[in-house]
Parts: sequence; C-alpha cells; structure tokens
Amino acid sequence: MTMTVELGALEQVVDRLVRDGRYGSKSEVLRTGVRLVQEHEARLAALLGKLEEGIADADAGRLSALEDARAAFEARWAADGG
Repeated sequence: MTMTVELGALEQVVDRLVRDGRYGSKSEVLRTGVRLVQEHEARLAALLGKLEEGIADADAGRLSALEDARAAFEARWAADGG
C-alpha cells in the first residue's frame, strides 16, 4: 500500500538515517517508528490498566504500606530500564 506523508522537519532526520546507513530506506525508518509507537501505546495501556486496578484496590480497602509500594515500583522501573 502506498502512502504519502508530510514529515516537515522530520524528513531531514529520515534522510540522514538512510544516508548514514542506519536504515535501508525511508520506508524502513517509518516502519520502525510506527512499531515503536505501537510498543509505547501497549505499555501505556498496560500502565493505565494497572492504575485502574490500583484505584479499585484502594476503593476496596486493599492497600500496601507506602514503603512497600515504593520499593516494588522502583524495582519494576529498574527492571524496565527506567
């Protein structure tokens, strides 16, 4: 499927990535970018799901001590490359 896109100043970035040999074509750069957006959106959806779970747990009185919650968050953040 052929698509026309207006990249504005980003077109220079795409051109440079291809010219420098990082990618084989402009299409490859854009496919990689779209994949990264998909991954980002999936992680965001997972985070929002966990937030909703946390709110439901708080509403139901299922809470953890702040120190325990912070330690768990920091461990997860570090594991994800935070």
